[in-house]
Amino acid sequence: MKKGYLFKENVDWEEVALAINENCKQYYSFEESLEEVSNVFDLTNADHSKLFYNNQVFSGNFEGPTQDDFTEQWVRKYKTTPAFEVTVLDDKYGYILVPAMRSEKKLNKQAQRMYDEIYKIKSSHTLQGWIIDLRFNTGGDIWPMLLPLYDFLGDTKVWGTLDFNKKLVSEVTLEEGKYKANAKKIASIKPKGELLDNVKVAVITNMATGSSGEVTALSFKGRSHTIFIGDKTYGKTTTNVGASLPFGAYMTLTVGYDCDRNGTYYEQISPDVTVKKQDNFDNLLLDGNIQEAIKFINAH
Repeated sequence: MKKGYLFKENVDWEEVALAINENCKQYYSFEESLEEVSNVFDLTNADHSKLFYNNQVFSGNFEGPTQDDFTEQWVRKYKTTPAFEVTVLDDKYGYILVPAMRSEKKLNKQAQRMYDEIYKIKSSHTLQGWIIDLRFNTGGDIWPMLLPLYDFLGDTKVWGTLDFNKKLVSEVTLEEGKYKANAKKIASIKPKGELLDNVKVAVITNMATGSSGEVTALSFKGRSHTIFIGDKTYGKTTTNVGASLPFGAYMTLTVGYDCDRNGTYYEQISPDVTVKKQDNFDNLLLDGNIQEAIKFINAH
């Protein structure tokens, strides 16, 4: 953290070390001492970092949305751990639910499988527009989230990373189905058919949309024929990398600010049309967010 943490210059590391070393005197094993990880994150204001060890996850004590901030319908569906979903609403509108997700070992196959679900719909229906729902996307790995959406983004810069001074230090592009970070291919899918980069797209967010979910949303910033609907996002718009630690532990280390294709940083992503607590996952056509999306798609 002293070398790579985005806000390292704001931390009195000597003071942190003294406090943690003193606290550690009360523990009699390495496993017990890991309770101090939360204090490290608290003292350094590392609200987007976590430490993983032996199937345990340690994070700081920071306030965030609570169950009371969401509708009963959202809470009920969230507890089912929603999966990636593609369907057609009213025979006119494509609907894609992109949840939180982690990369599988065979990342290309994972992304291709989801891309093919979208292709199956786009190739068999004449649709007026698409709705991308990020209300359950609390984060994870960005590659399997963005690659299936390649047709909507096309060959372009999609997002990047800024340093502490808000200067661009890296950028991510999509190119012929390839996901590239600073021109290095990370993963890819095999595109099929025509691109959808000029069709109308409505992106739905809420306060649960965080981290990589927010990067997915901001990747659509600067895209034409696009609207953002719902509630403001969680506000974890900083870039994390995996950092290996001793004893098989690792942490997510915050190293930069996330930015859109134009280099703009958003502390939170605010919607163009605000819709709060009007979820209806039993009948999506009665969902207030979906209804606003359909209005946008149908507008001339």
